[in-house]
Amino acid sequence: MIDRAERGDRAVILHPEFRLTGPDALDEFQELARSAGAEIMGIVTAPRDRPEARFYVGSGKIEELAGLVEETGADLILVSQSLSAVQERNIEKACKARVLDRSTLILDIFAQRAQSYEGKLQVELAQLRHLSTRLVRGWTHLERQKGGIGLRGPGETQLETDRRLIGGRIRQLRNRLEKVARQREQSRRRRKRSRSPLVALVGYTNAGKSTLFNRVTGAEVGAEDMLFATLDPTVRKIRDMHCGEVLLADTVGFVSDLPHELIAAFRATLQEAREADLLLHVIDVSDPYRMERQHDVETVLESIGADQIPAVRVFNKIDRVDEPPRVQRDEAGKAVSVSLSAVTGDGVEELRDAISEWLAAERINRWIELQGKDGKLRAQLFELGVVSEERIAENGSWMLHVDVPRETAERLGRLPGQEGAVARAQLLA
Repeated sequence: MIDRAERGDRAVILHPEFRLTGPDALDEFQELARSAGAEIMGIVTAPRDRPEARFYVGSGKIEELAGLVEETGADLILVSQSLSAVQERNIEKACKARVLDRSTLILDIFAQRAQSYEGKLQVELAQLRHLSTRLVRGWTHLERQKGGIGLRGPGETQLETDRRLIGGRIRQLRNRLEKVARQREQSRRRRKRSRSPLVALVGYTNAGKSTLFNRVTGAEVGAEDMLFATLDPTVRKIRDMHCGEVLLADTVGFVSDLPHELIAAFRATLQEAREADLLLHVIDVSDPYRMERQHDVETVLESIGADQIPAVRVFNKIDRVDEPPRVQRDEAGKAVSVSLSAVTGDGVEELRDAISEWLAAERINRWIELQGKDGKLRAQLFELGVVSEERIAENGSWMLHVDVPRETAERLGRLPGQEGAVARAQLLA
C-alpha cells in the first residue's frame, strides 16, 4: 500500500475513448479539471472497446501514464470515466499518484462552489455516499482489527467502524436536509400564496445563465467563465413586466453523464425548474456541440419530471457569432425561441416581452367589481394574495385589481352557489 499524496494542482489526464464517446468529451473534461483548479501537465488517451477489470485501460497505457506522471512531476491523475474502488486503487499503486475519477472530480468542484447551508449539506451527503462505495476492498489497512492494551474488544474491524461512522453521519445529514426542505417548502407555499409566477433558467453549464439572470434582474450573482459557477438556487424579482411581477430562478448548470447521486443530491436546486410556470432553456449558440448539450439538458429535465412545463429556447452569446437578435414564433404566434446576448443586452427586451406573453396567457390581470354580499369571495382573493389594489366605487362596491393564475380563477369558479357564480362572471367572462 502507498501513502496517498497530499492534494496537488499538477495533474495528468487519463481519457479512455470509446466509439460512442462524444467528440467534445475530452475538451469538457479538461474544462472540469481547470474549474477544479488543476494545472494540466499532460494527457494520455486510451481507445477502448470495453473497460478492463484491473485498470479500466490496458497495462501498456498504465505504464505510459506512470512515465508521464514521473516526467511531469504530477501528483494527481484525473480519469474522465467513473472507476470502481479497486480500479482507482490499482492505478494509484502503479503510478504512485492520487487518482480522481469523473464523479469524484465533479464532487470536488461542487464542494468548492457550494455557498448556502443547504448546498454544503447536499455536497457532504453526496461525498459520503460516494466514499461509502470506496470502503469495499480498496483500503486494505482498514481490514485490520483493533488490538493491544486498552483496545481489545468485540473485534470490530476499522472498515466496519468507518462504515458505521459514515452511516451515522449520512443519517444526520438526511435529518438536517429534511428540516431545510421543510423550510424551503414553507417558502414555496408563501410564494405560491403571493401568486407571483416563477420562471426558471435551465441549461448546460457555462451557457451564460447567471449573466442573463443578472442582466434581466439587475442582481449580482457570480457569473464566471467556468463550469458549475452557480450551484445554489437564486430567486429574484423582475419588475416592470407587462404581465406584472415575475420571479426568476437561476439553477445549477447541467453536464453530460452527471452522476445520479449528484442529480439526487441537488434536487433542491432543480426543484425550482420542476415548479416553474415557464422554463428558459439557455443555449450557447457559439458552442459547436450545442445540439448534444441541448439533448443532455432535456434528458435531465425529463428525469425530474419537468419536461411538460412550457419552455422557450434562449440562444445566448450571439455577439460571438455576429448574429442579430430575433424571436421565432410557432403557427399560433407564440414565441418558441429568442436569440440574444446577455453580455451586450441585445435581445433582452425581446425576451422580457416573450416571457410576458407566455405568462399573460396563463394569468388574469384585470379590475373586478364586488358587491357587499360578495365579502366571502373578496376575503379569499386577499388570502390568496392576488389583489394588488382596492378602491371603493361611488355606489359603495369594491373595485379590486387582481393578478391571478387562470387555474386559480377556474378553481374559484367551481365554488358552489353565489361565490362561484360571481367568480365566473368577474374572472372568467
